[in-house]
Amino acid sequence: MYTIEEFDKEKTKVLKYMLYKKRSENEVRTKFSGTMDENLLEDIIEYLKQAKYIDDKEYIRKTVNNFLALKNLSIKELKYKLLSKGLNKNDIEDYIYDNKGELEAYEIKSASNIIYKKSTSMEQEEIKQYLLKKGYKLENINRAMEDE
Repeated sequence: MYTIEEFDKEKTKVLKYMLYKKRSENEVRTKFSGTMDENLLEDIIEYLKQAKYIDDKEYIRKTVNNFLALKNLSIKELKYKLLSKGLNKNDIEDYIYDNKGELEAYEIKSASNIIYKKSTSMEQEEIKQYLLKKGYKLENINRAMEDE
């Protein structure tokens, strides 16, 4: 067991880590397992989830919005980046399904940006192969090429 003082002290450490940059439950667990009692860590994580400091569904939404604003990615790349953060696969799938229209439009726009950048140095077919390797859907690549 642990004292309330220990709980508060360790909770403060975890909160500082999370306030610096939004983190997933898995990132918090990975960072602090081994440095504190497992039961204490579980109780802190449970407390932070109830207080909405840890909310993986919200984390997915915010992370995707950052990617949409800053990067050119296929939906598949987006999914792998989220999976690499240790997020629940079903939560990711649900988010992608619920936002399919917006994400498809984003993938077409991303493909267009890449086509535009690469068109000076690569042939259309090479660009298409490049995008396919990055996980872009053929129909979205074709749509982006039609728009060029």
